[in-house]
Amino acid sequence: MAVRVEKVVTSGTFNLDGGSWEVDNNVWLLGDDEQVLVIDAAHDADAIAAAVGERDVLAIACTHGHDDHVNAAPALAELVDAPVLLHPADDVLWRLAHAEARPTGELADNEVLNVAGTRVHVLHTPGHAPGAVCLHVPDLGVVFTGDTLFNGGPGATGRSYSDFPTIVDSIRNRLLTLPPDTVVHTGHGDDTRIGDEQPHLDEWIARGH
Repeated sequence: MAVRVEKVVTSGTFNLDGGSWEVDNNVWLLGDDEQVLVIDAAHDADAIAAAVGERDVLAIACTHGHDDHVNAAPALAELVDAPVLLHPADDVLWRLAHAEARPTGELADNEVLNVAGTRVHVLHTPGHAPGAVCLHVPDLGVVFTGDTLFNGGPGATGRSYSDFPTIVDSIRNRLLTLPPDTVVHTGHGDDTRIGDEQPHLDEWIARGH
């Protein structure tokens, strides 16, 4: 059974620093007909569980702790009986979204998850959030970047717990070093490719945001 990538788009709000924004989030399922990894449980646990179907969920991996990426995680974890994994540096953001529920486990830099016989490499890429991670799947030539890298540049760094020089370092050292034809599956919006973003690094730095 071939491992594949599926996308579920959910809608809701992102809340931080006293502001609230309407957002559409990309929820990614990586796996085959038997087992999947859910990447970012956003807004609608029922819709994500419906996409999972009867498959075993290895885990719910959070690319970072902003509420629009984790607000459905505890409910989904109950529905599909799976652990929620988050880099510990983003615990401060998780607590803003969930006063009582806790992640089940941690994601660590250079950790390798195995879903449906396929290796998923965890890359710690702070900047948008202190515990932001990207998930690289070399066998498929894809990387799931959350809000670290988008089609058109880095994720936002103008809010609490974010830092522009840090996200630039993360992108330069951890993402732009991947093969140019690597498909970038983002947390919002359209896909891109590493090779399409590489030439623009200096522009982003000059822009400064």
